[in-house]
Amino acid sequence: MTVQDTYIIVDIGTGNVRVAVASPQGQVLGVAREDIQYIKDPLYPDALYFDPSQLWLQVKRLAAQALAGIPGSSVKAITATSQREGIVLLSASGESLIGLPNIDHRGREWESIITDKSRVYQLTGRYPTSLFSALKLVGIRERKPEIWQQCSTFLSISNWIEFMLSGTARYEHSQASETLLYDVAQKQWSPELCKVFGLDTALLPPLIDSAAVLGNILPEVATQLALPATVKIVAGGGDTQLAIKSTRPAVDDVVIVSGTTTPIVKITGTYTLDTEERTWTSRDIEPGRFVFEANAGVTGLNYQRLKEIFYPNENYEVIEKELEENTHTFCMASLGSLLADEEVSLTRGGFIFPAPVSHLLTRGSFVWATILDIACSIVKNYRILAATAGHQPGYIWACGGGLQSRVLRQLIANLTGKKVQIRKEYQQSSAVGGALICNEALHIQVAMDDDTEVIHPVDSDHYATLYAEWEKTRRYFRDMN
Repeated sequence: MTVQDTYIIVDIGTGNVRVAVASPQGQVLGVAREDIQYIKDPLYPDALYFDPSQLWLQVKRLAAQALAGIPGSSVKAITATSQREGIVLLSASGESLIGLPNIDHRGREWESIITDKSRVYQLTGRYPTSLFSALKLVGIRERKPEIWQQCSTFLSISNWIEFMLSGTARYEHSQASETLLYDVAQKQWSPELCKVFGLDTALLPPLIDSAAVLGNILPEVATQLALPATVKIVAGGGDTQLAIKSTRPAVDDVVIVSGTTTPIVKITGTYTLDTEERTWTSRDIEPGRFVFEANAGVTGLNYQRLKEIFYPNENYEVIEKELEENTHTFCMASLGSLLADEEVSLTRGGFIFPAPVSHLLTRGSFVWATILDIACSIVKNYRILAATAGHQPGYIWACGGGLQSRVLRQLIANLTGKKVQIRKEYQQSSAVGGALICNEALHIQVAMDDDTEVIHPVDSDHYATLYAEWEKTRRYFRDMN
């Protein structure tokens, strides 16, 4: 049997847990996944949490499943990535107390303690809301004293996975950018920000660079997963940053990461802010680089849910065929994506089409309108990003499972007037990024496959008209909210 060197990449998303096995060349050899089980917290109007012990069991189970399908795999390293604003609280003895996902908003009631939000934006690169980790901690402090009294520190979810694997608690810089307690420009925790939230700096764990080795796998975990004790545990990073890394972009490149949500980012070499405070700026996992971001919010999830309604028994290829055959563009949609120049996303949305109902209206009309809504939301955010930070190259990199739609890829090219470039394995971009990080940690140099699919823009005048119609639809639903 041929022995193949491999890496394990643990990816904790908003909706599910994925464990991938990849080669040093970035080929994804196997993936196992399960949904995350969230629990509603009745002490707050909008709070969810998860049981870290259950998530840890899921990770170990999925790792075993993914490896079982790859005979001859010799695991050399494990790294992790996760939803960027989620955290796990730890006791002084290392007990995992509670997990708070990005969609937990238990801190919303205490947003008013931030008296100078512009100052916080200047330091953190993001307008402060309950999405971010500091206000989750405040929510625990104010209403769950039995947990707060035990809490000694906290970690991002991916850093917590690495802690469970290695026994070493460190916070990686791209993940620390999401806490509201980290000075992004200075690349360090901020005592000033801790004072804003009334949090002791003793809560903050040591920081670590992505691709640093945390140590060998703990002996008991190695035994449970039937792995050698020599497996290295490597610091990963935010899921967006790992996905970006898979495209191997340069400074000044723009990358679209299309998944459940869709970040649109520009890679910069300097700390860049938006005077209107509409964007996010984070540390990249590459030294000396920043990620300047607008986010289109829920996008891929809308597509998935519409598929469940209109195409419950068909695969995505059937949808793509019907979309490509659709020549009628009279059905328009606005379904709640985020725009950087709007303070909140839509809470009411829907479809608009001529009345009475035309015989030309099909199920494909509704899904096409959804895809157009996703594309226009991405492009609107891209335009805001480019207007703020500039973008000269004639191409945009794209990755993520949402880009499996050929129609979406073409719409983005047509609406931006830029070529859209996609690498192989783009659907599993975070796993590929994780493999590249492991290569760096182990000082392994491999030749990556540079084959790139390029989608060229066409018929820009027609799509400019569609974009204007989408904006009109968006305003209509905005007025209803």
